[in-house]
Amino acid sequence: MIKNISARAEILAGDILGGINSAIIALPQALAFGVATGFGAGAGLWGAIILCFVAGLLGTKVPVISGITGPVAIVTASIMHSLGMDINAVILIIAMASVLQIILSMTQLTDVVKYVPYPVISGFMNGVGIIIIILQINPLTGNSILSGTIESMRVWGNSFSNINYQALILGILTLLIVFLVPKRVNKLIPSTVIALIICTYISIYFNFCVDRISEISIEFPKFIIPHASFDNLVNYLQYAITLAIILSSESLLTGLVGESLTKTKSNPKHLIAAQGIGNLCCAMAGALPGSAATMRTVAALKAGAKTKLAAVVSPIVLLLLLFKFSGFVAQIPLAVLAGILIKIGYDIIDFKLLKVIKYATKDDLYVLVLVFLLTVFYNLIVAVGAGIVLAALLYAKKIADSAKLVQKTVYDENTIEIEKSIEKDYKHKIRVVHIEGQFFFGSATQLIAQFDEILGTKYLIINYDVCDVLDISAIFAFEDIVLRLKSQHIKILLVIHNEKLYEQLEKHNIISQIGQHHIFYSEIEAINFAKSTLKKKRT
Repeated sequence: MIKNISARAEILAGDILGGINSAIIALPQALAFGVATGFGAGAGLWGAIILCFVAGLLGTKVPVISGITGPVAIVTASIMHSLGMDINAVILIIAMASVLQIILSMTQLTDVVKYVPYPVISGFMNGVGIIIIILQINPLTGNSILSGTIESMRVWGNSFSNINYQALILGILTLLIVFLVPKRVNKLIPSTVIALIICTYISIYFNFCVDRISEISIEFPKFIIPHASFDNLVNYLQYAITLAIILSSESLLTGLVGESLTKTKSNPKHLIAAQGIGNLCCAMAGALPGSAATMRTVAALKAGAKTKLAAVVSPIVLLLLLFKFSGFVAQIPLAVLAGILIKIGYDIIDFKLLKVIKYATKDDLYVLVLVFLLTVFYNLIVAVGAGIVLAALLYAKKIADSAKLVQKTVYDENTIEIEKSIEKDYKHKIRVVHIEGQFFFGSATQLIAQFDEILGTKYLIINYDVCDVLDISAIFAFEDIVLRLKSQHIKILLVIHNEKLYEQLEKHNIISQIGQHHIFYSEIEAINFAKSTLKKKRT
């Protein structure tokens, strides 16, 4: 009894401490991302509170801390920029993306993230990190923040010629603090919080003339029903799909991290459904959407969080901070938030891969560079889609290149005399050809070319060693092989190893073209058939 009470008390203490730790990390990030998207600091903070609470209550057993993250902020800022800062339109898109998440949770697509190649993920995350850094150069120098990467870079010349040195001092001091605070201190109090407090007090004490958050609402958000006409739904669908993919993929990746740390399996469908409902609540409150946040979730787990309670404690702590320190939050300089975001962007960059990039294959490098460049200079979803397609094509090429024919001539006591007498006459030769590797659309062309090299054989035994059925391209390629060999008066003996493949070939009339009596399930049967037939003809 006493042990049970002690264990429960330990779990409760871990959940509370984990919730507090994650809230402390979330505070500066939510404020900074809220400002960066154009929604405002309040929208970022309320989004973190609402999403974390709802998704935490409805989510999986593994405690997951949710809120706006770097990739979500970048996509939201891009949508805001594309729609001319129309917040009402973006709120509708957030609601649509939330509904798409709920629909997604009812399908098997939630498992797809497990199969996204690492170079795609790394290229995307590196791109997002660089975008965040690029976008913060202007506010770091005391100038207005812009939402586009190229647009921000175009005005750098003007920004560096019109520096607000008070803002720059605060920004540089912020960077020094967030990068130089010792790890042992950072574990107790995040360096971003230390920078936020110190630099804000300095700006207030010396009365710096810099841009600040200025106003953050401490009132509970009002209920909003986005106006949704048919035209709006159609026009905004592409944005909603983009946002839903980012919200879901990052949540699924965070879920995988949580599972690896806790050694606990969770249901990805359950996770995405909870995130979708939470984001729908955010949309109806006019707050920013978000996803399961890896950094905050890991912080909570390492602090001892074990249950959903941690995901409930975190937003409660944020709520208390919002009501207690709203006046101080309003005085936070934007240059300080820029410095914090630069650190966040730096942390997002995948330095682990960069350290070993010289050992990476050319295919991985092609994918990594393509995704990175498209992410930074074009479109995030196009980048991920293009990366996955390129990785799939390169993998298909690799598999196709590995598919080959292995041939061997049959010599034994029964055929050696015949072979000696007609060794110059290839039309009486028996050959066994093994198709090794996957025979599919990518390898079909290469295998056809290899069959051209062995034409002239009298009996060709084709042994398809793989147990998989064929795709439609391979079916047509196989039919082409059969027709080519028949045109050269070569008898085909087909050895297959499962009934499904036989049924598939029968449906496509390939069995009838080869001949039912030329189909075998063992190679030795086919060899004996060829030898006996050859003997009869020779006799």
